[in-house]
Amino acid sequence: MTTNTLFYIIVAIIIISFLIDKVLDALNAKHYNNILPTELEDVYDTEEYKKSQQYKATNYKFGLLTSGFSIILTLSFFFLDGFAFVDQIARQLTNNSILVTLIFFGIIMLGSDILTTPFSYYKTFVIEAEFGFNKTTKQTFILDKIKGWIMTIIVGGVILAALTWFYQTTGSNFWLYAWLLITVFTVFINLFYSKLIVPIFNKQSPLEDGSLRTAISDYAKTVGFNLDKIFVIDGSKRSTKANAYFSGFGSEKRVTLYDTLINDLNEDEIVAVLAHEVGHYKKKHIIFNLVTSVLLTGFTLYILSLLVGNPMLSEALGVSTPSFHIGLIAFGILYSPLSEITGLLMNWFSRKFEYQADNYAKNTYKREPLITSLKKLSKNSLSNLTPHPAYVFMHYSHPTLLQRISKLKG
Repeated sequence: MTTNTLFYIIVAIIIISFLIDKVLDALNAKHYNNILPTELEDVYDTEEYKKSQQYKATNYKFGLLTSGFSIILTLSFFFLDGFAFVDQIARQLTNNSILVTLIFFGIIMLGSDILTTPFSYYKTFVIEAEFGFNKTTKQTFILDKIKGWIMTIIVGGVILAALTWFYQTTGSNFWLYAWLLITVFTVFINLFYSKLIVPIFNKQSPLEDGSLRTAISDYAKTVGFNLDKIFVIDGSKRSTKANAYFSGFGSEKRVTLYDTLINDLNEDEIVAVLAHEVGHYKKKHIIFNLVTSVLLTGFTLYILSLLVGNPMLSEALGVSTPSFHIGLIAFGILYSPLSEITGLLMNWFSRKFEYQADNYAKNTYKREPLITSLKKLSKNSLSNLTPHPAYVFMHYSHPTLLQRISKLKG
């Protein structure tokens, strides 16, 4: 295989992936105006359903614009030897290979972020605002960007520098050291995400004593679940959309409720949502996802170690000097079809786990408040209640609302 052939294989993967996504988006868009199933007729009234249809259509059109811009920019970068240009800039600034890698990815990521920020701004302050979701101030938007950059530079920079150093010093064992590093980091983040990362962007405080905390504690005792860390996060700082999540394990496990969730749902419904989250923990879904992620990372790094040193990867992207950072770019694209397959498999497991968690909540608490909470959350986020099955298969980590309610009532 020639480097020219490899270049066109990489380009073909990018184009095919784009076309598949656009076909799925188009199929899904055709379902926006479907008549609601009988089980979901009470989610929206006529005006609200019309609003949800407009919201979906607006996002679909905006998605066509942003993805079109992205594919044109990406292909232009490939055909105009953009990687070679950035690589040359990095090498002119330093001879240290680790610094070259950091500068290379720094330029790529900063350039990409600057170009896409106007789209993000429009999405937040025009589309989300038009449909009543946005609560983000311009100051918060800017601060989030700056904090995100700092986090990426510090955390991403350290990991990338370590991976480059491992590659240079350990040869064929590179993937083992890289795997160990990423595994430790993944476990650490799973344990301390809410304690260390969340406070950078949001305020969170313990749920105050009262009837809600009592109801949650009473339920936790009935299922033998020690839950003394219940926090409320100021989700309303950015959006009216509601959420709740479970994080950590062992002594670090905690439940975080968005303040919007507390405002949108009654106490019975909130406890039902938490019962669902406890179900994930009791059914070992969190451990399964963590272990699977670690194993998939190890497999990916092993394949990377076999291919990243091949000079053809760098040459295919126009760089004559074999480079770890260029090899990473090429490998990431070549590996993406396999990554897509593992992603589909993980989505399948995730949808299965959602049914199990729903069933756990139904059996240990109540079915009806879980159903009404799911309906309210879907209504308040103007969710698509009639997605195309192919779109669900490819993109959904959760079953559709109709599927979940049917299972709960079954």
